[in-house]
Amino acid sequence: MENTASYPSDQGTPLSRLMKSLGPGIMMAAAAVGGSHLVASTKAGAIYGWQLALLILLVNLFKYPFFRAGIQYTMGTQKSLVQGYAGLGRFYLWIFMILTAISSVINTAALTLFSASLLGYFVPFELSGTILSAVVVATCLMILLAGHYKALDSMSKIIMTVLTITTLLAVIIAFGHPAETLPDAPSPSPWTLAAIGFLVVTMGWMPAPIEISTITSVWLKKQCQQQEVSAKSALFDFNVGYIGTAILAIIFLALGALLLHGTGTELSKSGIGFTHQLVGMYASTIGEWSRYLIAVVAFFCIFGSTITVIDGYSRVIDESYQLLRQQNQQQPDEKSNLVFWMLCVSVCALSILFFAKSALIPMLNFAMIMAFITTPFFALLNYILVTKTPLPEPLAVGPKLKYLSITGLIYLFGFLGIFIWWKLFL
Repeated sequence: MENTASYPSDQGTPLSRLMKSLGPGIMMAAAAVGGSHLVASTKAGAIYGWQLALLILLVNLFKYPFFRAGIQYTMGTQKSLVQGYAGLGRFYLWIFMILTAISSVINTAALTLFSASLLGYFVPFELSGTILSAVVVATCLMILLAGHYKALDSMSKIIMTVLTITTLLAVIIAFGHPAETLPDAPSPSPWTLAAIGFLVVTMGWMPAPIEISTITSVWLKKQCQQQEVSAKSALFDFNVGYIGTAILAIIFLALGALLLHGTGTELSKSGIGFTHQLVGMYASTIGEWSRYLIAVVAFFCIFGSTITVIDGYSRVIDESYQLLRQQNQQQPDEKSNLVFWMLCVSVCALSILFFAKSALIPMLNFAMIMAFITTPFFALLNYILVTKTPLPEPLAVGPKLKYLSITGLIYLFGFLGIFIWWKLFL
């Protein structure tokens, strides 16, 4: 049954009650912003100017029903999407767990390396990237083991607030003082066969890989165990986080278009190098005094993504494993199981950075392409779950959402078909 209870009116101020009701949606936003926004959106603006703005908005719009499905299903059934997949059959759950395990390790390794690179800004002496990566992972684990969900919840709200304010400030200043463009600077078109690879990466991780919907679902189930959550507040939290990520994607695209597009600046091919370019771009816009302030914000943004993926992926892998063992998931999660999977994800990610660092970029590209390929299928699974499951009226799929879902499925499968054709025949 749906938990429709609301917060008592005497528990703090309206603002404090609002902030308390926010949770999984904001954490989803924190997980999303790290790779797809700071890097992909800004690069899209730097390379193609404003040409991809509509595509980014469409990707966010057409994926919306399938991310929202995690909130609808969990609030309507008090079960996570992972449990829903298990109800469809063990085959679906096995495929989901395998893909999620691969994504968790690669994504954690990449975000850890980004965080370690930015952490180097503040270390007064030389330390290798592997040592800094170990420091980042150890700090993430200490925070999660000390506070688990509550610590992550609080950090996500602070990170997203500071990031939004500083990025908006940078864009406002950039509109008033855009970078000088070169008269003969190239302005490539994204609507060519050569650009399909970039479009695939951008769409696969915009606003986030589709499996993040299952992480949001598991976080919401955890939140419901700790406090009263209504369907209205859960959907509001999700909409704030999701719409916020879409707006931030356009804001980061604007930064790239205003400060880098047409300037002749050679963009770094690595995510780490580009992150450093991004810090310099903020500093050149707001003022050199802000360089370390922006570096702090960028670090906590990537660090926030790192800590959320470690926690979120570990939760869904743990739940998938327990369901495959056919254990009773109606009981609260055992802390020892979750800690075990957090350690597994972290150790595997660090192993890549220690022993196969040169292979990280190819693996990251593989993860992005896999996210793009699997997105339509996970979207279809989420749509089946919320349309076939009897849900209370506020959570049911209405006609408008149904049409948007069908249009989104056509869009996602259509782009997948174009990508397969491009790979096989060109």
